[in-house]
Amino acid sequence: MALACALGLVAVALLALGVPSMHERDAAMLHGFMGLDRPRVHEAIVILAHLADPAPYALAGLVLVGVALVRGLRWRAGAVVALLAVTGASTQVLKHLLAQPRFEDWLGAEQVGEAAWPSGHSTAAMTLALCAVLVAPAALRFAVAVAGGAFAVGVGYAVVVLAWHFPSDVLGGFLMAGIWTALAVAGLRLVERRAPGPEPAADSPLGIGLGLAAAGAVVAGVVAVVVPHDEVTLYAAERPTFVAGALVIAALAGALSAGLARAA
Repeated sequence: MALACALGLVAVALLALGVPSMHERDAAMLHGFMGLDRPRVHEAIVILAHLADPAPYALAGLVLVGVALVRGLRWRAGAVVALLAVTGASTQVLKHLLAQPRFEDWLGAEQVGEAAWPSGHSTAAMTLALCAVLVAPAALRFAVAVAGGAFAVGVGYAVVVLAWHFPSDVLGGFLMAGIWTALAVAGLRLVERRAPGPEPAADSPLGIGLGLAAAGAVVAGVVAVVVPHDEVTLYAAERPTFVAGALVIAALAGALSAGLARAA
């Protein structure tokens, strides 16, 4: 899983930063997202984006560490602490190494920053989501994965709607979190020893399907709130690139969360 995320990270970087035609598609997706920034929901979108700021990120991380310690999972508590630090540090290093202008005339004075790939907010949101899966009880793990994935998608959408990032920046942030969390799970498999007892029940296909359906309903509900009902179909039909970008972001978040829920 870590190798797949690393290859994906390299591929997204090469396409988004090195291929002009792919950057044009990236910018077209950004344009579609920005159209969702309506006055009645602007403040809510800003609040959602800021949930991945350093202060709430650290607070949520401490809560997850506390949950792990209460459950007697000292190795996992340590893994959460390490992940909170290393994913953010790696993203910041990569941002500055790959910094480059991605100027778009139609953005005017509100250009996306040069050091914006990958997105730090998206990395933080996905890291919290995956750490929550890591410390959750087996019986609740998939439900936590759905909720955490939805949170990461919400933050990822918010930073693009506000034009802080291109959609490819969000994908890069998710993949960065996926690399390190998968490596953490591999390490935990070496140091943790399962206590004698029955194996926890595996998630059934029905449960997985219901969870994904619930996540889809949440996304559909958000879109319905932002865009009036009679405009939803027209908005999507006129912006197929935006729809594709939104689906790819949601699919990646779901794959990482569900994959870790199975591996953890």
